[in-house]
Amino acid sequence: MHDSEEKKGFSVTPHDNLQSLPIENNPKAGASVQIIDYAKGGVDQSGKSCELKFGSYCLWREQHREDMKDSMVKRLKDNLFVARAYYPSIAKLPSQDKLSREMRQNIQEVERVLSESTTDADLPPQIGKKLQRMQAAIARAKSFHVDCNNVDKKLRQIYDLTEDEANFHMRQSVFLYQLAVQTMPKSLHCLSMRLTVEYFRSPFDDTEASLADKYIDHALQHYVIFSTNVLASSVVINSTVMHAKESGKLVFHVLTDEENYFAMKLWFFRNTYKEATIQVLNMERLDLNNQKLQFSLPVEFRVSRSIDAQSRTEYLSTFSHLHYRLPEVFQNLEKVVVLDDDVVVQQDLSTLWNLNMEGKVNAAVQFCSVKLSLLKSYLGENSFNKNSCAWMSGLNVIDLVKWRELDLTETYQKFVKEVSTQEAQNEAVALHASLRTFQDLIYPLDGSWALSGLGHDYNVDVYPIRNAAVLHYNGKMKPWLELGIPKYKGYWKNFVNRDDQFLTDCNWNS
Repeated sequence: MHDSEEKKGFSVTPHDNLQSLPIENNPKAGASVQIIDYAKGGVDQSGKSCELKFGSYCLWREQHREDMKDSMVKRLKDNLFVARAYYPSIAKLPSQDKLSREMRQNIQEVERVLSESTTDADLPPQIGKKLQRMQAAIARAKSFHVDCNNVDKKLRQIYDLTEDEANFHMRQSVFLYQLAVQTMPKSLHCLSMRLTVEYFRSPFDDTEASLADKYIDHALQHYVIFSTNVLASSVVINSTVMHAKESGKLVFHVLTDEENYFAMKLWFFRNTYKEATIQVLNMERLDLNNQKLQFSLPVEFRVSRSIDAQSRTEYLSTFSHLHYRLPEVFQNLEKVVVLDDDVVVQQDLSTLWNLNMEGKVNAAVQFCSVKLSLLKSYLGENSFNKNSCAWMSGLNVIDLVKWRELDLTETYQKFVKEVSTQEAQNEAVALHASLRTFQDLIYPLDGSWALSGLGHDYNVDVYPIRNAAVLHYNGKMKPWLELGIPKYKGYWKNFVNRDDQFLTDCNWNS
């Protein structure tokens, strides 16, 4: 192993499918960052590829496709549309009064049935015979020479109405999908609420005072997790501890908001993780330089790029505004490892604490399938090295001493103010400021340290998954959601404490 490789950590067989070929080598490649306002529906009226526009919803829908339900109701509707299309032309034929009356009666009967029934179970007895009579009448109507223009006009009217209804349901489906992936599942919400109530119902002996020295001990390994999800943060800690050679050296600082603080406190009091130490901090109660903090989680951006006429969607995750207060929150620490709450650790991370970062501030896995030149609409034309790679949050080693020396918090705030004056979206501000703040200050970790894509990419191979030190479920389909990608969920569920009574009480589906 070369010296340069030793600085980056252990060697793992590289995997080609983790990142696409660099875009600058492909003249046909292009990309754009899409920040969609899902509060407005997140829908593209143009009807373009939903793989491009809606993440991996199409793949999820195909994988979860079910047999058609209420098929009889659907057949009645189809035949009703056809009967309505032919009826006006048959009614104009004097010699076909009987057929005309029969068709009108069939149409009225089916309309009445459908007004009272929305599922097959609601349909009245003998509905099959009604359908047969309507189909026979339609077959007879088709045997007559009628004005095709009239039938065509009527069918087009019905088609337009049906298309409008289908588009409405498509938009509704996409909105509900996005709502589902952005909303805390009922069972996890129940878990947080039950823990909070129990915290105040049964006071326990707080051990903060006895652990105060460990919270600032430079000889220990300090991990920082920003999270509002009790179970997700627990999985991150459990997976890290289970693979650590010396769990007694691990100190986890869980940073959360006011709403989830007490639930977090009780959970980590009730559950132990070998000899590791856990501190829970309410960020909204911290007063740093007379400034109240507003809690925020890492920001994810969907980056769509086209290679050889095929679209590919990636998710780029970066620090939130709150990450830039780390040097103030941990004034007595020199180095921390920041973990997102949607990761699973599969190997010992102690090597990171001996990493020679060569004067850099942030050791991160770079995302070289997305060059900064592709993000120029957010970064400006001349403010950055266009050939630089974007970097990913999820697993980051932060040199707090160098950070304070360069005063990067002030640098970040300066960029935020600069972009905010342009009335850019809040997410775009975070992307712009983060990438510019750490320009030339990123130490590239070997790609085997963290494998991303498990929250949106259905085609990640098993081999790189098994060999990655950290699995990152970046994307919309998190492993704790029902919409999570099934074949990746097991790696996350392996580290859930299934024996906890609160999970059973809240019907968490394990």
